[in-house]
Amino acid sequence: MSMGPPYGPPPGYGPGHDPPQGPPYGPVPYGAPPRYGAPPPYGPPPKPPVHFSVGVHRLHVATAVINALSVVVIMFVVGGYSLLITQTADGVALLLTPQSLARFVLVMLPVTAVAALVGFWTWWSVKFRIDGDDLVVETGIMRRRNRRIPLSRVQAVDVVRPLVTRIFGLAEVRVELAGGDQAETKFRYLGRSMGEQLRAELLARAAGLPGHTPEAPERPYWRVGFGSLFGSQLLKLPVIGALTLFVALLAFGVVYREPGVLAAALPVLLGLARGVIAPLLMHGGFKAALSPDGLRLRYGLFETRMQTVPPGRVQAVRVIEPLLWRGYGWARLDVTVAGYVGERQVLSSVLLPVAPRHIAFQLVGLVFPGTNAEAVPLLPAPRSWLAPFGNGAAGTDDAIFVTRRGRMCHRLDVIAHARAQSVRLTAGPLQRLLNLGTVHVDAPPGPVQVAAENRELGEARAIVESAAGRAHRARAADQRTDRWAT
Repeated sequence: MSMGPPYGPPPGYGPGHDPPQGPPYGPVPYGAPPRYGAPPPYGPPPKPPVHFSVGVHRLHVATAVINALSVVVIMFVVGGYSLLITQTADGVALLLTPQSLARFVLVMLPVTAVAALVGFWTWWSVKFRIDGDDLVVETGIMRRRNRRIPLSRVQAVDVVRPLVTRIFGLAEVRVELAGGDQAETKFRYLGRSMGEQLRAELLARAAGLPGHTPEAPERPYWRVGFGSLFGSQLLKLPVIGALTLFVALLAFGVVYREPGVLAAALPVLLGLARGVIAPLLMHGGFKAALSPDGLRLRYGLFETRMQTVPPGRVQAVRVIEPLLWRGYGWARLDVTVAGYVGERQVLSSVLLPVAPRHIAFQLVGLVFPGTNAEAVPLLPAPRSWLAPFGNGAAGTDDAIFVTRRGRMCHRLDVIAHARAQSVRLTAGPLQRLLNLGTVHVDAPPGPVQVAAENRELGEARAIVESAAGRAHRARAADQRTDRWAT
């Protein structure tokens, strides 16, 4: 067989010849760039960043499709499906005759057309931009509404991705503002990349940084494994009680052949599923990361949420240690965050669904820098028939006020003096008879409210004076501006 071209070796590279040393055959020194440049990157080139301060911007065009589909589905559920069923002697049957299909099309076609028009109208009517220190949102077509939102009012910016929108690659951006239960602006929906860029720019500008500032880097802090999350939900006394009741009802119904007992077990099963499955769906895949602008949380299985909790907005913290968790050294961390109110406060109040106890207290020290809640000496409350076991305790230092209560489920509440809105003393009729009172160190409305219960009145008055003085000095020393991230 001939070994000539095109089968032979290249010229100058064969028996009795050294391989050529010139380009492109020569070796490249270690660390030197390629002779002819780097190879082109795989995939499409990255999209240029969106400049929200230039021009006006709209929601993703798929928003119109989602809105239209929502209307069509609702109309189908309300009455459209009834055009395709008929009543028979055996019950309800599906009717797919030319006449029934024609009626269905005649009814649903106009509905679909109107839904498409409404969806397009809704999408076209929303525009937004960033103008200096304001977020400008324009809505309406026939009647225009222009809303200017000072970025200094921004309390939080979350990126939420429900299951349906994830199919379209979309995300919802929720901007929480100071100023009440209705102080929220939603952008439904943006492309995922655009939504994350909008979130980063809003946070940067709200912190007083220039526009187009790159998003602050983050460092992974803690990841909640699915096994730990599932086990923590099972190791709750209400869940164990419901599970025991369900098994007992099921066994009784099977042994004695009582269908009524089996029917009674169904609500117990539904409640059990809600108590275990709902937290798994809510906090599945929970990840926490540290960044200069706060603690970044990512969680959710069906509806994913990306949330940034700046330390300056955390008002109070609660460390929860249920009875059955303490054997594993687990704890849960709840917070009251300024800017979240009502239902949004409940959904965004969990800082850690479950974690080792030392991790939870370490995070408390990061939320309230320079503090150590475990090192604060706590004075127990006096025993009385209002609190026969006397498990309550309270203590303070120059930075934080700490209370502890609960015997079956330990709860440690922490509030920084600089975050206290007021300090007050209350005493009910029974407490006055026993010369007792309760000291409240008030935070904004939320799941964590700090109170030292059933203290002797003289001690309670001293606690109020001390806490009020410390709060005044802490606020005077706290030279934070009204910017978001400080």
